[in-house]
Amino acid sequence: MKVVFMGTPDFAVPTLNAIVEAGHEVLCVVAQPDKPKGRGKKLVSPPTIERARELGLPTKQPRAVRRGPFVEWMKGCGADVAVVIAYGRILVSDLLNAPRLGCINVHASLLPKYRGAAPIHWAIINGETTTGVCTMQMDEGMDTGDVLLRRETSIPPDETTAELWDRLSEMGAELLVETLDKLDTITPTVQEHQHATHAPLIQKSLGHIDWTKSAQSIHNLIRGCVSWPVAQCLFRDKTLKIWKAEVATIESNEPAGTVVETKPHPVISTENGTLRLLEVQLPGKKRCDASALVNGFQLQIGEQLHPVS
Repeated sequence: MKVVFMGTPDFAVPTLNAIVEAGHEVLCVVAQPDKPKGRGKKLVSPPTIERARELGLPTKQPRAVRRGPFVEWMKGCGADVAVVIAYGRILVSDLLNAPRLGCINVHASLLPKYRGAAPIHWAIINGETTTGVCTMQMDEGMDTGDVLLRRETSIPPDETTAELWDRLSEMGAELLVETLDKLDTITPTVQEHQHATHAPLIQKSLGHIDWTKSAQSIHNLIRGCVSWPVAQCLFRDKTLKIWKAEVATIESNEPAGTVVETKPHPVISTENGTLRLLEVQLPGKKRCDASALVNGFQLQIGEQLHPVS
């Protein structure tokens, strides 16, 4: 099958690899333009473009995808199907209809739940215990197309966004290859749109910890923000990033945000339950075991951790 592959981040790379390994002809790998990174603002190519170069595949990184040369190229390239996975742009009808069999999307949720840009993050933050991947026949809506195949997986209670991201990227690759193999026999399933939920882009402010929430919800926030923006609060007027924590069994009637235990790790009171800090980071420092707050900074029982203002 002749395939145009459209995807940008590392999440899409396993699917690209799987398509090539399955013997499909990749006409082109399409991703967003290079972006400046680091202190030197050097232009860096997306992971899919880097992998395409390693595989010797043609690439395109159009700035305009609604009209112009790229749309005309898509119409004339002779593709059987376009595979779209975390491309990051809305596709207009001319693009959706250009391949003979249309565009198939790999989405990291069990649609119609968590439509949008950050389904993995929100599943973790909201404390979901199951999620999965879907392949979908794309239409002009935001993740509203008919579902082709789906695969479910459980979410362990301490799994982070980064860990689930890696697992679902591999699951999505397997499901996409299966979808292409069975495309002639799959009966698409119309989504139950009334049950749709949304997963918008993650904003930096989402990582600000509110200690008046429950210990479990803060734990979920830390797990969900571990890739970015990292959950954080104020410790002695300095931003303290919290990379890892766990719900503690210690009971406390202290005000939310109070340090109620220090050994072997700090334990913080919340509105409902307590949270044990396991891995933290202070400005200009590396990530470290949270015991460093006690051993290196003499954190005391009764001190307060505050929300980021």
